[in-house]
Amino acid sequence: MSALSVLYLVLSLPVVFILHDAEEVVVQHRWMLAHKESLASRFPKFRPMIEHLSKLGTTAFAIAATEELVVLVVATCYVLVDGIFATQIWSALFLAFSLHLLVHFGQAILFWGYVPGIVTSLLLLPYSAYGVWSIWLTTSAMEFLLLALCGIVFMVSNLKLAHWLGIKNSEKRHDAE
Repeated sequence: MSALSVLYLVLSLPVVFILHDAEEVVVQHRWMLAHKESLASRFPKFRPMIEHLSKLGTTAFAIAATEELVVLVVATCYVLVDGIFATQIWSALFLAFSLHLLVHFGQAILFWGYVPGIVTSLLLLPYSAYGVWSIWLTTSAMEFLLLALCGIVFMVSNLKLAHWLGIKNSEKRHDAE
């Protein structure tokens, strides 16, 4: 990975993630509670996910986002020390993050309005497109698809872990109060 790519893409990813997740942390819980019934009636197949996200309070969501940030910081540091497969690991995470931004666009279209994360997704679209394009230029089509698939599988698995940690730790904090 070139020094310029490291500067523009790699080092900025944790900062970009913080900006995006700050929007989600601030509004997610109140937004879910306000729209829970509407979402459940419009999308009955997603009721379990809607129930889960409604129970994910601000503290739990912030804890989950922090766990995900730690993963990105570790991956970023691993690129900086030029670890084995560091570029591929980072690229897989970047592709998963970029897909996550696109998911917000899909949610906003389905909901036909504001959804948590859409404002920063719009703002980060050029950054994400540049990063995806840079990865595309440096990999074969098969490697790109494999990186994207690995990133998505990791993202889904880690999201489950992050939400679990968020809920468990916010319950502990609530019990201690």
